[in-house]
Amino acid sequence: MVKKQISDLTVETLEKHHKRADFSCGEDALDRYIKQQASQDQKRRISAPFILVDKIKSQIAGYYTLSMTSIALRNIPEKTAKKLPKYPLIPAVLLGRLAIDERYKGKKLGEYLLLDAMKRSLDNSSEVAAYCLVVDAKDDKAKSFYKKYGFIEMVDNKYRLFIPMKTIEILKL
Repeated sequence: MVKKQISDLTVETLEKHHKRADFSCGEDALDRYIKQQASQDQKRRISAPFILVDKIKSQIAGYYTLSMTSIALRNIPEKTAKKLPKYPLIPAVLLGRLAIDERYKGKKLGEYLLLDAMKRSLDNSSEVAAYCLVVDAKDDKAKSFYKKYGFIEMVDNKYRLFIPMKTIEILKL
């Protein structure tokens, strides 16, 4: 089990003992996912859920998921794409979901989880090739959040963003 400590909060892989029933971020789809679907996706190796646990209160403060994906080379901005091999699809890691429980909002935990996901993606990209980390922002506010960390818009969808592993590596997380 991978763990990373921040004060009384720890990032862990999802396990049966995590109390998911009380999690509420205000987005029905994200709440439903962690409560009903995350463990099934984990068992089937569809995604890897990572849980931010408040060890003092024994509750989930937030979570994110990672999975493998690919992106079409034609959807990467030309300036970046011309530096890549001309394969039709480029390997990537997908940050599929990221949510913070309402009781923990305003504490920069979204930022903490994003940075943890970036570091984890970079660490694993040395063993399983991935050019970048991809995210689908749900709205302009989320898009702005990701762009602040160096994410770049894809050509075909202004809400699909990516950050090259080389950029994450420069950040020295």
